[in-house]
Amino acid sequence: MSAPSVISVLDDDPYVRAAIDNLLASRGYVVHTFASAEEFLGSTDLNGASCVIADVQMPVISGIDLLTQMRTQGSATPFIFITAFPDEGVRTRALRAGALCFLGKPFATSELMQCLEMALGGRGDATA
Repeated sequence: MSAPSVISVLDDDPYVRAAIDNLLASRGYVVHTFASAEEFLGSTDLNGASCVIADVQMPVISGIDLLTQMRTQGSATPFIFITAFPDEGVRTRALRAGALCFLGKPFATSELMQCLEMALGGRGDATA
């Protein structure tokens, strides 16, 4: 049995972070939450995350800017974006930058879980 996948959740809204943390932890994932991209960049999760779930609009460094920076540094960590403002132009930018999914808030649990399964290579559970 392999170690559980580590999911990093970045959102400046503490309620969103808590909700996603609770959902994913209940499914067996190890979840680390961050209030900002800067907090994430200063953490050990930067190289250890199996997937990043990030809000698009965060203060200072946006989710898309974070993804772009990580790709420039050679990271292939899958990104799932969530946003309260699902603008088509932003969606296009996010997907072009390398995001796997772009979900508008509120999103269905099934949508997030489907994106997460794709991000983790089709593995159907947290420990595969």
